[in-house]
Amino acid sequence: MSLSRKRRKELKRLQSNAGELWENQQHVLEHANAVAREASRQLGHLTREEVVPRVRTGYESYVQPNVKRAGKVARAAGYTVERTMGNALGSVLSIGDIANDTRVRRAIERVSPRAAVVVKEKKGPGVGTYLAIGAGIIAAAGVAYAVWQTFRADDELWVADDETVGEASPTV
Repeated sequence: MSLSRKRRKELKRLQSNAGELWENQQHVLEHANAVAREASRQLGHLTREEVVPRVRTGYESYVQPNVKRAGKVARAAGYTVERTMGNALGSVLSIGDIANDTRVRRAIERVSPRAAVVVKEKKGPGVGTYLAIGAGIIAAAGVAYAVWQTFRADDELWVADDETVGEASPTV
């Protein structure tokens, strides 16, 4: 395919313009990359100098005390449940042990032969199992309630930053 001289000149000019455009685009991309690197570096500095201290302060002033308080409440609730349920279960088990004692059975048989009932071994969960499960559920509910109380939003904790421009502050 033969091109006229005029078309070849136009094509050469167009090719040189395209090459120039390509170089300009490369310079623009290099400059954009340099700006992006600098922005990333500045963002890192800003994060270290401003954001991290604010987050740390917020954590130390709001979250940490409430977590400690929730831990104390949970420990106290656990101790109370453990003490109460331990006493109750201990009493029930000791009564069961006394009832199964052969000396007690013989004494009851001597007093009233019909009153002595042979206690059969149970095959499955008994009342104690259900009591323990109920105590566990109550303890878990207590811990969940303590955590909910700790992390719920209190209106008096939040203070507005600025008043709006249209409102006038109350005068005394």
